[in-house]
Amino acid sequence: MKKIITISMFFVATALFAQEEGKKLSISGSVDAYYRTNVTASDVTTQPAVGSFANQTGFAIGMANIIASYEGEKTGAVADLVFGSRGNEAILNNAEANVNQLYVYWNVSESITLTAGRFNTFLGYEVISPTGNFNYSTSYLFNAGPFSHTGLKADFALSNDFSLMAAVMNVTDFNNNLTGDYALGLQLGYKGQFLNFYYDNDVALGYEIDYTGGFDLSDEFYLGINGAYSNNNDEGFYGAALYPQYALSDSFSIGLRGEYFAKYDDVNATDDDDIFATTLTGSYTIENLTIKPELRLDSASEEIFFGNDGITDPSKSLATFLVGAIYSF
Repeated sequence: MKKIITISMFFVATALFAQEEGKKLSISGSVDAYYRTNVTASDVTTQPAVGSFANQTGFAIGMANIIASYEGEKTGAVADLVFGSRGNEAILNNAEANVNQLYVYWNVSESITLTAGRFNTFLGYEVISPTGNFNYSTSYLFNAGPFSHTGLKADFALSNDFSLMAAVMNVTDFNNNLTGDYALGLQLGYKGQFLNFYYDNDVALGYEIDYTGGFDLSDEFYLGINGAYSNNNDEGFYGAALYPQYALSDSFSIGLRGEYFAKYDDVNATDDDDIFATTLTGSYTIENLTIKPELRLDSASEEIFFGNDGITDPSKSLATFLVGAIYSF
């Protein structure tokens, strides 16, 4: 008990000191849990949609996310820790368990920021934390692309409308440089639309070109867009997703994710494996708690949904229903 009190007093003292010195220490994060069931198959025998980050049936936990950030006049640091199955899937190749992001930054000028460490990917529409996505489950495009990078990046605010990011990194998702190779990243932004590029000389992902953006079609109606193409020695994936979302009130919105995703293998001259996935999600918020009921329909050109042993009950389609609960602080 004494140790807990001492630690608490240390954090309070640190926060007060930071405020006195014109600096800012903040703690934020989220926790989430869900219930999920298969509509068209047994919960026991059928695997869920690949990479949905909601891969368990029945009652399950998502993750706890604790983010500590320290902001000075020109420099700062962020430590982002995750605990739970959702976070563990995203940091599978992370040598430092439970570390989602860990980086320092320097605001060199009003238009230039340098960041060094581990940071979440700039590619794609969706993110690891459920607080940053409208849908609770994640897309095939998100699962296929990188999750995080370790390296150095420079962000440039070219004007009020244009931005540019350039990065040199270890091969995607790895903290350590295990091959001696490095990856390059570029992002060009214009009024909320982003064209992204990743390249690692066919070491892991090869290269990926990605567009991410969206438009406010009205005060209530928003349309998000994501498209990507990846090639690694004539193997890879491509796809596109649309995210129409409509706000029915200040506390309730409804959104749809319609996605087409395909893997290809030109080396072995195999046919593309196609997947259509449609996800309908409601989002109701009360204070810091968000409830998300969700119906997801996955349809593939091949029998990719199997029993837990990977052999029995093969199927080309799967319908699932879940309710996610997310609390942010």
